[in-house]
Amino acid sequence: MSKHTNLTENIILKSDSYKFSHFKQYPKGTTEVYSYLESRGGAFDKTLFFGLQYIIKKHLLGVVVTKEGIDQAEEVILQHMGPGNFNREGWGLILTKHGGRLPIEIKAIPEGTLVDGKNVLMTVRNTDPDCYWLTNFLETILTQIWAPITVASQSLAFKTIIRNSLVKTGGKEALAGLPFKLHDFGYRGVSSNETAAISGAAHLLNFAGTDTMAAIALLGDYYGYEAMPGFSIPASEHSTITSWGKERETDAMENMLDQYPTGLVACVSDSFDIFKACADIWGDKLKEKILARDGTLVVRPDSGDPSEIVVQCLDILTDKFGSTKTSQGYKLLPPQIRLIQGDGIDLKETAKILEKVEAAGYASDNLAFGSGGALLQKVNRDTLKFAFKCSSITIDGQSQDVYKEPITASFKKSKRGKFKLVKEDGVYKTVGQTAAGTDELRTVFLDGKLMVDESFETIKARNT
Repeated sequence: MSKHTNLTENIILKSDSYKFSHFKQYPKGTTEVYSYLESRGGAFDKTLFFGLQYIIKKHLLGVVVTKEGIDQAEEVILQHMGPGNFNREGWGLILTKHGGRLPIEIKAIPEGTLVDGKNVLMTVRNTDPDCYWLTNFLETILTQIWAPITVASQSLAFKTIIRNSLVKTGGKEALAGLPFKLHDFGYRGVSSNETAAISGAAHLLNFAGTDTMAAIALLGDYYGYEAMPGFSIPASEHSTITSWGKERETDAMENMLDQYPTGLVACVSDSFDIFKACADIWGDKLKEKILARDGTLVVRPDSGDPSEIVVQCLDILTDKFGSTKTSQGYKLLPPQIRLIQGDGIDLKETAKILEKVEAAGYASDNLAFGSGGALLQKVNRDTLKFAFKCSSITIDGQSQDVYKEPITASFKKSKRGKFKLVKEDGVYKTVGQTAAGTDELRTVFLDGKLMVDESFETIKARNT
């Protein structure tokens, strides 16, 4: 190839290699292929749907097929797979008949909706009978919605665990701080900027704390947020503390209080001795300055066994600063000082920490959590067993069900026919297209046009 220009932006190349050969493999007379996306179960009972508007705007919206793109893709596939595997006629039809817009209808549950597992979340079908091959050609890019859905669902699981502990140890009044109890530290811990952006945005459906700027940018570009969707605070890292030297650690920490005399400020405190930092520096040398602040110092340990370290730090800080009792009888530090655990945090460790904090008699409102790779990256498509499957095909004017039912993996049995998603007594249920009930799936993309364009606020409001 003489010139490699914008190959990554060519919609024709955004699919698995083997799908280029599929236009020859459907039965003769095929005019429609109808497919669906579902979570077949997995780590969570419910899925929080999010990310489709981004995928559509990023990859599918408007004129996406051009003659230059067809020529380019044909040359790539010829070299990559050999002759006879590129559907020049099909892509040419989309260009000449549809002006480069994709003749596809996508129906989906509204973003921000919490759906019971093992239900249809999205359906896709071709609207031009000559483009039957296009439906599942788009599977690759559309199935990538598994990532924001899985992160949103996992973030919600974090929220549930933390909420329950807050109420148990502090009553409902402790829920005021819930939006900032799990902070996203995942930007550097993911595989790409795009992963950080879409997964970080998914987390913000449940919480309001983030250091992943890519998520803010994505929500601005693709979801048109009306008000800032995520927030952060001044915070130190090891480089800014250790640059003062071990002998001047107290000076480094006092500088944090001096530079940020009001509001929230976080300071990593385990550069040398976390226990000495809590007892001698924060709890003695800088105690009065902390208590005199109009704001909160958040002490951050960053090494050791999280559940053990958190309780030990709370013991020291309580001994030095004193505590009051919540309405539930648990110890709570003065409002000028709190703790954040941001190392090694996943769902299991969070539950373990909260259990030990409660057992030690502390209110969980004493601390917040930060999570990096475990929040945004420690997931995969099988976490919620996502699948995109053809369930109906029309051949010579006759619609027939399509399904798989492997004897070696019963959980992979796919659904048959065409569907709608109905809600009965607050529970979502997938039924046949002709069954009774109002379809919760709505057309969001039709023949190159975005039919639903919602702000992040609208979407987040569904998850309250």
